[in-house]
Amino acid sequence: MRRLLISTAVLMAGLSLVMPAQAATIVLDFEGVGDGASVDDFYNGGTDSFGNSGLDYGISFSRTSLGIVDIDAGGNGNFGNEPSPDTVLFFLNGGAATMNVDAGFDAGFSFFYAADAFNAGSVVVYDGLNATGNILANLSLTPNGGNCAGDPNGLPFCQFDPFGVSFAGIARSVDFAGVANQIAFDNITLGSAIPDPGPISPSVPEPATWAMLLMGFGVVGGVLRRRREQSSLLAAPLA
Repeated sequence: MRRLLISTAVLMAGLSLVMPAQAATIVLDFEGVGDGASVDDFYNGGTDSFGNSGLDYGISFSRTSLGIVDIDAGGNGNFGNEPSPDTVLFFLNGGAATMNVDAGFDAGFSFFYAADAFNAGSVVVYDGLNATGNILANLSLTPNGGNCAGDPNGLPFCQFDPFGVSFAGIARSVDFAGVANQIAFDNITLGSAIPDPGPISPSVPEPATWAMLLMGFGVVGGVLRRRREQSSLLAAPLA
């Protein structure tokens, strides 16, 4: 009987090792990524371009994918009210930040984003690495900046709206696109259509509201009535 119990335990342990990686929900809040650093292999058992390392989720980012720290926390980021202070994802060139997940993930994908008042963005989920293969989800993001207050700084990038989608298949990469230096992402959540809200994020909408968000509608408010002004996420040139 003792030998049978040991064999059963070994079998269960073996099964746990072969469970698909995409079954778990993973949240990327970018805390610990350097201000202005390329994220690189921060979540892939390596480091960002400044030598900082995070948890190893088997997730890597393109060289265009940068972290930036809130100016209120000593960084160069012109944003506020991020769901998990004080670091977010953005890009300065290349047209997009690309995330690769070698093991893949399924069920859903979600995040918070902040854009300026005039430029839209998009997020595309692919079943191949490096934004290749079949498109599993294509999300259009509306401008949402300016109709908020910073904490205390961060205008107009101070409204981080939740957005997410469910999809069929196994995703292996995501493109976060928009106008360079005009859109930021935080609390990227793999395996769920509802993003992790973080410690201080705005309230996550009720299910009925989520139905609108999943179809591509954002909360714009009165931003179109505001005076047009040129702003950027990067408050000062990076050293």
